[in-house]
Amino acid sequence: MHVLVTRAEPDASELKVQLEALGHTVTVEPLLQIEFMPLKAGAFKSAQALIATSRNGLRALAASPVRPHALKLPIFVVGPGTAELARTLGFARIIEGAGTAGDLVPQVAGQIEPARGTVVYLAGETFAFDLEAALENQRIAVRKVTVYRAKPSQTLTARTAQLIASGPLDAVILMSPRTAAVFTQLVSAARLKDSAHRLAYLCLSKAVAQGLQGLGPVRAEVAAKPNTDEILRLVERVETRASGV
Repeated sequence: MHVLVTRAEPDASELKVQLEALGHTVTVEPLLQIEFMPLKAGAFKSAQALIATSRNGLRALAASPVRPHALKLPIFVVGPGTAELARTLGFARIIEGAGTAGDLVPQVAGQIEPARGTVVYLAGETFAFDLEAALENQRIAVRKVTVYRAKPSQTLTARTAQLIASGPLDAVILMSPRTAAVFTQLVSAARLKDSAHRLAYLCLSKAVAQGLQGLGPVRAEVAAKPNTDEILRLVERVETRASGV
């Protein structure tokens, strides 16, 4: 099966390797480009824990001179991929969530004592779920530190446009609501909506699938759980159904 991977680098290339190991043909078209922002020296002052809902938050921390201070704190992470990177960076206490920022709310609320200090949230400039507000509703003081931004692509590459229009492309992997929205916008601008209807859209969550509404009725498949392993399983299931095996 020929799959288009739309996530930002370096995650796109990692997913490409995994898909190719399963025998798929892969085209990479990152629709978001990540830019990191510096962390200030006092970012973790009076903090009792950290939260990271994206590996990009941890990548920003990895390059920062304040990293040694952060490693002394426990960290709540959104899922297995973020947990793996946190271990690589040297965090000793990692509390892993079920896959979404919303899933972290009861975990943080159940383990944090508000009187002991703030929780620092390593966040992106834009987000699909307001974790800061949700935790503050639980009377937990949150210091949101914006450490990266994701800039959307302005056009599809000629190669990707051709694959959508008339090429052997079978499926598109979409890992965030914003990526789905950018894909919809760029396909519409390129006047490829009719051609895009023949593709399968493999989405990390229902929220991602909803970002495709601007394309009209399309075949959107949602992973059983919001992580990369489940996306790979979804690719295999869609290929099996397509081949009639």
